[in-house]
Amino acid sequence: MPHRVVNLSNGLRLVHKETDSPISHFGVLVNAGTRDESPKQMGLAHFVEHTIFKGTAKRTPYRVINCMESVGGELNASTSKEETYFHTSFPSTEYPRAVELLADIFFHATFPEKELEKEKTVVLEEINYYKDTPSELIFDDFEDLVFAGHPLGKNILGTARSVRHISREGIIDFIHQNYTLGNIVLSSVGNISTQRMVRLCERFFGGEEIPDSPRPRQPFTNYQPHTLCQHKKITQAHVMLGCPAYNIHEDARVPFLLLNNLLGGQGMSSRLNMSVRERRGLAYSIESNYTPFSDTGLFSIYFGCEEPHREQCMELVYKELDKIRNNALGTIQLHGAKKQLVGQLALANEAKLNEMLALGHTALFFEEIDTFEESIAEIEAVTAMQVLDVANEILRPDQFSILIFK
Repeated sequence: MPHRVVNLSNGLRLVHKETDSPISHFGVLVNAGTRDESPKQMGLAHFVEHTIFKGTAKRTPYRVINCMESVGGELNASTSKEETYFHTSFPSTEYPRAVELLADIFFHATFPEKELEKEKTVVLEEINYYKDTPSELIFDDFEDLVFAGHPLGKNILGTARSVRHISREGIIDFIHQNYTLGNIVLSSVGNISTQRMVRLCERFFGGEEIPDSPRPRQPFTNYQPHTLCQHKKITQAHVMLGCPAYNIHEDARVPFLLLNNLLGGQGMSSRLNMSVRERRGLAYSIESNYTPFSDTGLFSIYFGCEEPHREQCMELVYKELDKIRNNALGTIQLHGAKKQLVGQLALANEAKLNEMLALGHTALFFEEIDTFEESIAEIEAVTAMQVLDVANEILRPDQFSILIFK
């Protein structure tokens, strides 16, 4: 069945899709993340994600965790540069339990001081983990290089110093500033009628007053490419290169999504993987990524290899970029690229948790939400000339920032 979007009595938006699955998924998605922190708040969006589960006015931390686990469900959350998600997966018979729990957490979390101090230690360990994992750390450091001096470049986890200085008052202030009506969407995919889902959400969410004050974001402008090489005690070289790309609202986003998938997406048959790994065995991991944000985007290529192979890998990457910028896709190539991307999206949609998060994410940024069929039609409408145009606009090595761990 198609999804439905409903406004609750207090203005909150709910997007729901009915399924006949025995497992259902419900989430509260907030258009607030790392880029919305002030310089003194680094790591705060992520810390809220951790500590919102540490007790409510009527539940201890254990009762929060056990509420869904006791019926075989899961409770989880995540933070990105622009969003924070709180969600649960559960047997479909437990919808009332799931909706009530997330409402209790979202509106009545108490953030007890004792739990905050314990969780700071957990987050400090998480920071240390990433420092010891160069293949993960380089992604964060590369964003800082591309978005130098801008909130989009800040590490999601914050720094050890900033985490230690987080206070309960700071958490509550951040929530009041950013968890506003226009920044919140309820999303659901599961075995419950839309009518009953609306009643549940009205019961547990609809009675809450939520401020609707605007929250401006600092736009990213004046990009300058940078190259940085850092020496580290590691056995491999790790390399990232890329630049800003299209934002989530630009029409060119769709052909560029297709291009990125063809170049270095998740398939083993991507051009970069075939050239560097399959044909020559020079790298274990090589990929390209495209992340659209609300006002800009980021395109990047990552690979890890032995230091003596680094320059050769770079040459092969640039060779593939040159090919895709100078040679339009043939009819068969374009058809194959579309078929692969459509199939990957269909597989991702098969995971209903992913579908619930995707619907909610889209609702955060758009008034109208395309159906899956409409999204596929957009991909099918992409032309070879559009792919060539976005390749020549974005895949320009002279505009690339480069970060090397050696």
